[in-house]
Amino acid sequence: MKEKKAIYLYCIRGKTDSKLLTKGIDGRGTVFTLTYQHLEAVVSEVSVREYDSEEIQQKAREDLNWIKEKALIHEAVIEAAMRCNGKIIAVIPMCFGTIFTSRASIQQTIEKNYSKFEKTLRDLQGKQEWGVKIYLANSQALEDKVKNGNEVIKAKAKELVSMSKGAAYFFEKQIRELVDSEVNNTIGTYMDAIFLDLEHQSETGLKGKILEKELTGKSEPMVLNAFYLIQEGRIEYFKLQIKRLSAEMGPKGFRLEYSGPWPPYNFARL
Repeated sequence: MKEKKAIYLYCIRGKTDSKLLTKGIDGRGTVFTLTYQHLEAVVSEVSVREYDSEEIQQKAREDLNWIKEKALIHEAVIEAAMRCNGKIIAVIPMCFGTIFTSRASIQQTIEKNYSKFEKTLRDLQGKQEWGVKIYLANSQALEDKVKNGNEVIKAKAKELVSMSKGAAYFFEKQIRELVDSEVNNTIGTYMDAIFLDLEHQSETGLKGKILEKELTGKSEPMVLNAFYLIQEGRIEYFKLQIKRLSAEMGPKGFRLEYSGPWPPYNFARL
């Protein structure tokens, strides 16, 4: 009996003459496009048995390595679809695991949402999504700066010197709590200022979830995870601003990273 096939959707983009010479999410089927008027869906055929929603949900519970591997392929296909004839073009990326039962059902979805898809692509055209992550690379440098710049903390540190051992223990604990609070406030103030600074260099920006070390693979804690939509003509200037901020924030204990262009998951509003 012939295996039943489904259609896996990666993204929607404007109609092009560009061919996608890449394998699909299952590592077997080739990625191709389905055209409807001025739009095309970037898709590949997959096994219904392997990729229906229940199977993917089960894999998410039982086999995280499988999910990670397939999510990376999903992302790679969308990135390939963004690169057309040596240029970056606008795409509407779909969530991992977007499956349709037939080519006709995808066409019906595009037809139903045609005006929204077209408007979103127009809004994204000529713009790129870039990510900026900031890590607290040197907590001691930041703590020293806070201690040296806070008169209350300096005054309490002087009081501590003349205290008995028993009294000093509890007073020192109070100072520690005050320092920690001031450090956290300082981080928040710095990150808000940096976020707004870079947002002014872009069309718009938004803050993402702060990721734990287990997800980042870094030894330092993340303190900002931001995304920006930037006009193509301002990309190099945006990078220069990040380098400027890196030079300013490095001595204060922070390390900045930027990356892109990425599929505009955060700005492809439908």
